[in-house]
Amino acid sequence: MLKEFKEFAMRGSVIDLAVGVVIGTAFGAIVKSLVGDIIMPIIGVVTGGIDFTGLSYSIGEASISYGNFIQAIFIFTLTAFALFLLIKGINSVKKKKEEAPAAPAEPSADIKLLTEIRDLLKK
Repeated sequence: MLKEFKEFAMRGSVIDLAVGVVIGTAFGAIVKSLVGDIIMPIIGVVTGGIDFTGLSYSIGEASISYGNFIQAIFIFTLTAFALFLLIKGINSVKKKKEEAPAAPAEPSADIKLLTEIRDLLKK
């Protein structure tokens, strides 16, 4: 059973998944910082520092904090937009690299010889 578990854990797809999760977590921290540290302060200045988290409605002893929900939706939308912009930028850089024309391949010795013969025959 131990040998079978080792074979399962060392499969390429399991390792790839683990690497993807770690990189995804690190990328998530980048996007979170972009939204929290750059975009949200700008939005705060534009909106006059409105904070929805304090909005709530009380029913008896229960408190419905709908402001937290509104804030979470707002942050999700900004995060998704920031992620979209990052991926769009990455894709445009990749596309420019792919579109760069490759240098023409050098003709083979046979082609060179035939070209020389053709040129001599023209003369």
